[in-house]
Amino acid sequence: MSSTSQQRPIAEGLFTWPAAEPRLIGGRNRETGRIVFPMPTGNEAARYEAVALGRQGTLWSWTVQRFLPKSPPYAGPETPETFRPYALGYVELPGEVIVESRLVDVDPETLRIGQPMELTIVPFKTTAEGVEVFTYAFRPAT
Repeated sequence: MSSTSQQRPIAEGLFTWPAAEPRLIGGRNRETGRIVFPMPTGNEAARYEAVALGRQGTLWSWTVQRFLPKSPPYAGPETPETFRPYALGYVELPGEVIVESRLVDVDPETLRIGQPMELTIVPFKTTAEGVEVFTYAFRPAT
C-alpha cells in the first residue's frame, strides 16, 4: 500500500507507515528494559526509546465484540444499523509485550490459544474529507 495525501495511519507513531512489512512501534524503558505498547507520549516519553516490535506472535486470549463500542472514545465507521461482530484478542509478541488488537481474516470458530498470528495494516474508516484511515490488526500467520 502506498501512502498518499488521501491515506493516513489512525495515529502517528503507532506503526511504521508506509511499509511493505509494517511494525508496531513500542517503547523500551531506558532504566528497566521493559517494553510497552504503544510508545508513551507526553512527560513519560523521555523515559522510553522507540523500538520496532516483532511482526509475528501467538494468540494469548480472544473474544468476539458483539455490540457497538461506546462513543466516545470509539470513533469507528459503524452505526447501530451497520455494526457486525468482530474478533478481538491479545497477541503475545515473544520477549516483548502482549498487544490488544482486532483479529481479521479469521472465523472466530477456528481461533485457538497459542495460534500463530501476524501483523497486518487494514482500513479503519474514511473521513468526511475522503481520507482513508488505516489501523493495525493481527491475522492468522500464513
